[in-house]
Amino acid sequence: MRLDHNPAATAAAAGKMLIVTDPPRHGKIRGIINGAFTPRMVRRLEETMRTTVDSVLEEALAAGGGDFTAVAARLPVATICDMLGVPPADWDFMLDRTMTAFGATGEADPLAVAEAHVDILSYYEELVERRRREPGEDIVTALVNGEIDGRPLTDEEIFLNCDGLISGGNETTRHATVGGLLALIEHPGEWRWLRAQDGLPPTVVPEILRYTSPAMHVLRTTATDTTLGGFPVPKGSPVALWLPSGNRDEAEFAAPERLDLRRAPNRHLAFAHGTHFCLGSALATTELTVMFEQLVRRVAAAEPAGPVRRMRSTLIRGHEALPVTLRAA
Repeated sequence: MRLDHNPAATAAAAGKMLIVTDPPRHGKIRGIINGAFTPRMVRRLEETMRTTVDSVLEEALAAGGGDFTAVAARLPVATICDMLGVPPADWDFMLDRTMTAFGATGEADPLAVAEAHVDILSYYEELVERRRREPGEDIVTALVNGEIDGRPLTDEEIFLNCDGLISGGNETTRHATVGGLLALIEHPGEWRWLRAQDGLPPTVVPEILRYTSPAMHVLRTTATDTTLGGFPVPKGSPVALWLPSGNRDEAEFAAPERLDLRRAPNRHLAFAHGTHFCLGSALATTELTVMFEQLVRRVAAAEPAGPVRRMRSTLIRGHEALPVTLRAA
C-alpha cells in the first residue's frame, strides 16, 4: 500500500490484486504470474529489450540528445507490453496512456488521468478476450488460464493484476534509468571508470538502484504489538518504510551519499523486502543492465542541456525532465 491510498479502493482490491493481498493467497497469485516466465519467453523479452535500447539510443544520438525521460520511457513499456502479450502495433498507444495514467504528478489534469486509466482497462478487457480465443506465451494468457484453489481468476482479478504489473514495471525502471544517467553526469570520475571497463561490472546496476531509489515508500500494517527504534507500535498500526532512507543508512553503507559503482556488498532496498519483494526485480535488473551496457558502449559523453525538473511525489523519486546533450562514441 501507499500513504495516499484510498481505503475503500484498497479494501475492494484486497485478495484480488497481488500487491494488496497477504499470504497464502499472495503466493498463489504470484505463482501464476511467475509460471509465465518460460525460458523461451525470457529470451524473447531480452531480445525486445536489446532491440528497443538500440532503437531509442540511435534516435537520441542522431538528434544529439534531448529529454532523456522520453528516451528512458520506451524500454520499460516495450518490455511490459511484450510480457503481458500486447502486440507491438499497440505499444505506442500503451506508452501514451501509461505515461498519462501513471507518470502524472499532483499538477496533472485529473480528468485526463482518469480517462487514461479507463482506456488501459478497456484495452485489457479486449486483450483478455483475445487471449481466451488465441492463447500466447505471455502473462495475460497465464492469468486467463490460472486457477486458485480450483477456481479460475475473475476478469476483475486479471484486470487488477495487469494494472499493477504495468504501473509497477513502468515507473520504477524508467526513473532508475533517468536518475542513473544523471548520477553518472554528476560523478564524472565514475563515468570515466565505467567507460574504461570491459563490459558492465555486476556492481553497477545494484548501485544505481540504491542511489536512485525510485520507489520511495511502502506502507505496511503491523500484525502484532511491536517496538521500532525504541518506540512502541500497537498491532494494526500503519507503518511507512522509506526506502531511500534505508538506502542511505550509514550503518550499512560507507559514504552513502556518494555514487560508488564498485560498492560491494550492496544490500539495497530498492525492491523492498520480504513477502512483497518486487515481483519484477529480475526483469528490471536485466532492463537496466541492457540500457547501461549500451549507454556506456555508444555514448562518449553526456552533458546537461537545460534545467533538470524533479517529480513532486511521495511515491516515486524521479524526474519529469532531464535535457541532455549526447555525443556518440
